[in-house]
Amino acid sequence: MDEAAREVVGPTDQPVTASRQGPSGAMALTVASMTAREPRDTDVADAAIAAAEVDPAVGDSGGGRKEGDGEGGGRGTRSSGRGGAGQREGVLGRPYRALSIGIVSVVLLIAFEATAVGTAMPVAAGDLDGVSLYAFAFSGYFTTSLFGMVLAGQWADRRGPLAPLAAGIAGFAAGLLLSGTAGAMWLFILGRAVQGLGGGLVIVALYVVVSRAYPERLRPAIMAAVAASWVIPSVVGPLAAGAVTEHLGWRWVFIGIPVLVVLPLALALPQIRLRASGPADGAVPAPFDGRRIRLALGISLGAGLLQYAAQDLRWLSLAPAVAGTALLVPAVLGLLPRGTCRAARGLPSVVLLRGIAAGSFIAAESFVPLMLVTQRGLSPTMAGMSLAAGGGTWALGSWVQARPRVEPYRERLTVFGMVLVAAGIAVAPSVLIPAVPAWTVAVAWAFGCFGMGLVISSTSVLLLTLSPPEEAGANSAALQISDGLSNVLLLAAGGAAFAALGGGAVGAAASLAHGAAAAAQGSHPAAFAAVFLPMAVVALAGAWVATRLNTTRT
Repeated sequence: MDEAAREVVGPTDQPVTASRQGPSGAMALTVASMTAREPRDTDVADAAIAAAEVDPAVGDSGGGRKEGDGEGGGRGTRSSGRGGAGQREGVLGRPYRALSIGIVSVVLLIAFEATAVGTAMPVAAGDLDGVSLYAFAFSGYFTTSLFGMVLAGQWADRRGPLAPLAAGIAGFAAGLLLSGTAGAMWLFILGRAVQGLGGGLVIVALYVVVSRAYPERLRPAIMAAVAASWVIPSVVGPLAAGAVTEHLGWRWVFIGIPVLVVLPLALALPQIRLRASGPADGAVPAPFDGRRIRLALGISLGAGLLQYAAQDLRWLSLAPAVAGTALLVPAVLGLLPRGTCRAARGLPSVVLLRGIAAGSFIAAESFVPLMLVTQRGLSPTMAGMSLAAGGGTWALGSWVQARPRVEPYRERLTVFGMVLVAAGIAVAPSVLIPAVPAWTVAVAWAFGCFGMGLVISSTSVLLLTLSPPEEAGANSAALQISDGLSNVLLLAAGGAAFAALGGGAVGAAASLAHGAAAAAQGSHPAAFAAVFLPMAVVALAGAWVATRLNTTRT
């Protein structure tokens, strides 16, 4: 997830630290976050699902851990034969070390790309004369990722996560190369679409790997480690991308990452083949569900048509808008859990909340660097720095929600988190007023990212808690579909409002990169306000949805 990615996975969680190191430093800090934990206070794993986890001494009355499962005792995982000793292993214990580092390495690379692309986009769009299509560069990724997510869910549930993960990494790298060598904006968008297909395969496959390869008590720990892998990229990514864009050119932000995919493949794939290949234990592989694949194709095509209609505001655009809606509505109803659209309690509200949180936040964040470059005359590096501080507060939010002491208050935490997200989005465009200092964006985004850390991590853990092993792939796909579809629709809506109010005219300012001349030439504050303020309202609606995560209420 580009974020949108952020995801992922999520992903997409996006925590961070203030340390300024390269990828090797990121790995060191991430690995440190996964080492042996103090059982009482620092056990991220037990914190996130304390209410759902069973006592190892009593056994698993809910079907989670089986007799003889040992350290692979999560539902659907393979037995390792290590018995009781395995129960004390952490995610960096010998049985899980290579797999954990491999998974984190994959997410680390995705994190660098996701945090860097927003910083480079204003200059890339200006250079390719495509600022009027600015939102497409982000929504194109999410559109194809929707299809990739459903395909990965089907593929992983029936054949295991190994093949979709490998294919996804390859597709992601190919898309980066295509965008980095593009000579026109539409070719650049095509590369982003290929990236999205690969990213959709990767994020769902990783969820299934976690569900099958780790016992339930360790799943929040590896999810926290995945979140921690955004630590350095969230700080260094925007700054590095800004420096690379200014001194080497924006293309190197894209073509510099694919060569690094060899290490995570070498580490993760053999362990996935050992621990999580094939269908879930005890499950009979079902044939691919052609209906779900068709629905996934419909949701991607429908979202693409709606994007096109939103960017081309003419009467003729009503035709693709109607066709897109006709494809999209039945596909959404068929792919998301029943009751999602009406915020039914439990899993449907978890899926809906993920979409509202991710969609509103990413749609707003995508325009932050462009706003600072064109309206306040900041350099790409300084504009990227405004997003860097948010990585640390996202990490803090993710850590807070995993504490055992706050587990009984998870619903209140998510409500509070969504209020912070709404406030951060609403305050950010205040910098359109010249008297407001530009650093206000960094402060507002830090608070918004803290809220996202509370919400995104909670939805990821709740999904795995509420999903039986044979449905982990499909439900993970549903979570990511909600995430990606909201990104597409809200980016399309924001992009349409931006273009309608003259936003496309800021392209010349983006090409100038920074300075007073850029700010003067690209001054269209109303276009940016029309993006941020509606997204704040959407995020505030998410605060109400967050009150419906508790399945015990009627």
